[in-house]
Amino acid sequence: MGQLKAGTRLKSGVCSTEVMVIAAPDGEVDLRCGGAPMLDMQAEAPADASVSPEAGNGTAMGKRYVSESGDLELLCTKPGDGSLGLGDTLLNTKDAKPLPSSD
Repeated sequence: MGQLKAGTRLKSGVCSTEVMVIAAPDGEVDLRCGGAPMLDMQAEAPADASVSPEAGNGTAMGKRYVSESGDLELLCTKPGDGSLGLGDTLLNTKDAKPLPSSD
């Protein structure tokens, strides 16, 4: 995939998933969806590509996905059948922070 920066929009090559980068680590990033590398929005998806069974849990619109280290954060702008991953490691959904009580 290469180096990412905040605000970059990417799409999956194997399903309808689209994401926006919220935070990205320095250096090269192997960002995948459905087991296949993510593509630039203008790139053409391969015609014979399919979602890998190991990465087929899907994505949900409006959810944020983060790496275990927390240095990569993505916002799903269009859902799909593939799961987001950093290499072979799937990303986790970011939990909402609880609001403070108003006692």
